[in-house]
Amino acid sequence: MLKNRLEDYHLILASGSPRRHQFFKEMELDFEVRIKSVDEIYPAELKGAEISDYLAKLKADVFLPELQSKDILITSDTVVWHNNESLAKAEDSAEAEEMLKKLSGDWHQVISSVCFTTTERQIVQHSITEVKFKSLSEEEIRHYIKEYRPYDKAGAYGIQEWIGLIGIEEIKGSYTNVVGLPTQLVYTTLAQLVTEQF
Repeated sequence: MLKNRLEDYHLILASGSPRRHQFFKEMELDFEVRIKSVDEIYPAELKGAEISDYLAKLKADVFLPELQSKDILITSDTVVWHNNESLAKAEDSAEAEEMLKKLSGDWHQVISSVCFTTTERQIVQHSITEVKFKSLSEEEIRHYIKEYRPYDKAGAYGIQEWIGLIGIEEIKGSYTNVVGLPTQLVYTTLAQLVTEQF
């Protein structure tokens, strides 16, 4: 079991996301939460997974001076990519409504990058899931925004919430990736790291 193999290591999850915390608990992994604020600014020429890869690494770099030899730091970033455009977190209800109208009736990609950092090495992996929304009515969009206030989520929606239950027609790839963390990728990469004993 990975939990046992990680006993000699110290797992640090650098995320304030309650969804990511819950996933780590459900994977039966012992971890500490550490949070540092980072300006999530990336070069304009980056596209899709390049953006989330860059930001996941950026979030890790601020912790480098304090990492100890048995620490494994995990940072992550999620991007919603639609029609060659990144849909980040909405600032207000108008922006959230605009994003959901763009996603309505169409496919988009949810890309989550995860950066694994130790004192010896750094690995960045990502998972891409294709998601298809049905055509959402203005009433449905406005109800969701009013009741769920999805301003902390890329693309202004959470698949595990009401909008996902009534609006998602099809999904290709990892479901947990869309929620915010590709759990299978995280588990497998951690197992490889411990096996290689970095």
